[in-house]
Amino acid sequence: MERSLPTPQPAGARALPTIGTRRFSQRQARLGLERWLAEHGWQAFRFQRQVWRAMLEARSGLLHASTGAGKTLAVWGGALLRTARLGEPQPMQVLWITPMRALAADTAASIDTIGAAVDPRCRVALRSGDTTPAERRRLDRHPPFALVTTPETLSLMLSQPAAQARLAAIHTVIIDEWHELLGNKRGVQVQLALARLRRLTPGLVVWGVSATLGNLDEAARALGTDAPVLVGARLGKQHRIDTLLPASTERFPWGGHLGIRMLEPVIADIEAHRSTLVFTNTRSQAERWYHELLTRRPDWAGTIALHHGSLDIEVRRWVERALKQGLLRCVVCTSSLDLGVDFSPVERVLQIGSPKGVARLLQRAGRSGHSPGGISRIGIVPTHALELIEAVAARRAARAGRIERRTPPELPMDVLTQHLVTVALGTGFDADALYDEVCSAHSYRSLSRAAFDWALDFVGRGGASLTAYPEYRRVTADEHDRYRVEDAAIARRHRQSIGTIVADAAILVRFMSGARIGTIEESFIARLRRGDRFMFAGRVLELARIEDMTAWVRPAKSKRAAVPRWGGGKMPLSNEMAETMLECMAQIEQGRLHGAETRLLAPLMTLQMRWSALPGPGRLLVEHMHSREGEHLFVHPFAGRLVHTGLAALLAWRVARERPATFSISVNDYGFELLCPEPLDWSERFSPALLDDTDLLDDVLASLNAAELSQRRFREIARISGLVFQGHPGAARSARQLQASASLFFQVFRDHDRDNLLLDQARREVLAQELEIDRLRTALAAMRARELALVTLRRPSPFAFPLMVERFRERLTTEKLGDRIARMLRDLEAQADRDL
Repeated sequence: MERSLPTPQPAGARALPTIGTRRFSQRQARLGLERWLAEHGWQAFRFQRQVWRAMLEARSGLLHASTGAGKTLAVWGGALLRTARLGEPQPMQVLWITPMRALAADTAASIDTIGAAVDPRCRVALRSGDTTPAERRRLDRHPPFALVTTPETLSLMLSQPAAQARLAAIHTVIIDEWHELLGNKRGVQVQLALARLRRLTPGLVVWGVSATLGNLDEAARALGTDAPVLVGARLGKQHRIDTLLPASTERFPWGGHLGIRMLEPVIADIEAHRSTLVFTNTRSQAERWYHELLTRRPDWAGTIALHHGSLDIEVRRWVERALKQGLLRCVVCTSSLDLGVDFSPVERVLQIGSPKGVARLLQRAGRSGHSPGGISRIGIVPTHALELIEAVAARRAARAGRIERRTPPELPMDVLTQHLVTVALGTGFDADALYDEVCSAHSYRSLSRAAFDWALDFVGRGGASLTAYPEYRRVTADEHDRYRVEDAAIARRHRQSIGTIVADAAILVRFMSGARIGTIEESFIARLRRGDRFMFAGRVLELARIEDMTAWVRPAKSKRAAVPRWGGGKMPLSNEMAETMLECMAQIEQGRLHGAETRLLAPLMTLQMRWSALPGPGRLLVEHMHSREGEHLFVHPFAGRLVHTGLAALLAWRVARERPATFSISVNDYGFELLCPEPLDWSERFSPALLDDTDLLDDVLASLNAAELSQRRFREIARISGLVFQGHPGAARSARQLQASASLFFQVFRDHDRDNLLLDQARREVLAQELEIDRLRTALAAMRARELALVTLRRPSPFAFPLMVERFRERLTTEKLGDRIARMLRDLEAQADRDL
């Protein structure tokens, strides 16, 4: 949550009148805002007044400003002024949508303070999945002036029969952290909810708020308004991005270790600041770093904490409160804390490993110096040598404003089918009117009437293949052709399933005493036996038993343990980061890039240029090598892990199509390796034809097990569309059960309903999200445009070595992997010493 703006009011500013509760004019509301600012020694910025003016003119738009600039006061002040223009404060006039429950609580408290200072009737309440039934009933009886809520809870409100009466007074909707929602199905859910609200409340004003967006025009249009206003704050927000440097770097870097060798520099940096957030890219990494910090500095116990989404909510809330109160020296965290919550005491942010994207770096940096004029300080902690280049590239891209785009999903039919049932549960709908309404949402602007009718038929009778099953006849038309949900059981099940967040199946973790610790992925815990140890919540635990979706544990005596691996741990390198890295390497080769990181990288880069070459914006580096394993091909496009997965499979399939061959594949963010055990002359085989994109879609589908990928993707679609029920509270179904149910539907549709649009969506999502087909096509074009540097290696180069390690990891245990890497490193380092 951004605070308002610490620009001092000129000396001698006049006292402002107190706002009464019987009259609420626009002038009084403005004076109330300025009085509140003056009490804090602040005054409004120009961009805030721009937003106020636009909202008074009933115009919608997008506010894009750096973290801590005062965005909240801009849009909240505009909502208060708009209320004054329309009349007196009434219940449920303003809706504030936020992507996270923790952010919702912080937002509600902040804007309630401002609203109450302007007029005591402008009170704010919070409603989310954590709101108790008693509190929900109280809010229904006594609705507040403004409600802070999440996309899922808003949809749940729309599913109530009294939705029109309860929501008809809303005149302003504010969507916080719009960049966090824009590129996913939660954002589509918001688009559809806004379209519904516009039908219920004509003249609705909608404002999105964001700090890190690269495609502002599209982001504004996705809010569903014509001619949206774009307001940007140019406050000269300072970001100081530095790198914590190791004493030395390896000449043969490899990914996978967690950078714990940087522990001492991190401890020293934490000691130098009052309060520090240590961000990691995965929950596993957060667990390991928290444990190592506390092991090395036991005297920090009580002043260091852990925060990630799998921990119990009460634990997370305690950490958030203590951080706000300045009681914690350090919190090790994941993206659970990188949104706009205001933790003013935080002076410093550390990012363990590469942030992989510019937007993520700036978002996390903004947790420090969280105020207008404040300086956001972030240090990147490299976990292997090549991340030093990523650190330089991230700093450059951030200074140049090269922020990643967030592209809204196109025509997700699973979200549409869920929305149809939601609206039918609430006010009911006329098919023609709802079609026009849905088409006003950005993601459905090209929705055909045939596709809409298919979705209506799907929720009405189960489509072409589920007509025999009553539970899939969810929506029926009455005598006036108005569609409603008549079955009470279907209504209850749908309300329990509303939302587009499809989490991996998780089970509860409890101490034998009964105390909750959090949740952990079922796929991890299922591999453990009674007595096995694992690290969770910063502790080493011993598994006692698994019963009724609960893992019962006790503190372990041994400190050696497995670390859980949560899904989503491999974030791909963004285009902006990759392009900047290539530019940096070209400058290293030319001797034009200077700095501490470059000096540390000199041994690695010198060896890479001696044994091979450096890639660059105009050079595609391709290395090939013969070994006892076979014929290796190392290609370095710097296009990101997901794109490299598709590229490797595509090239392997094209080579094997001409001559039968088998390949082992490994990928990282910088390149990929193809290993063929049979004789193969890569100098002849690697030709421009391999990089052609004429039949790209067909070749990609043929090169990968597209059916299997689509089937796995279909599980999410089946859950969102209502085909698969995740279970009643306290009786969640296992991942295996859900996958089996989804797989059955997939096979039925594939065999008996080939025109099912959910099948088509699964295929599109695989191509767009898992294979990144557009980026793959762009990468092929870039590779063709670059000069080919085809190098024959006698031994693995520094850039090839980490790709070999990735391949070993797939078939070796941790111990055997460590032994093999150690042997290879000894041989390579000895050869490097001789050559240099």
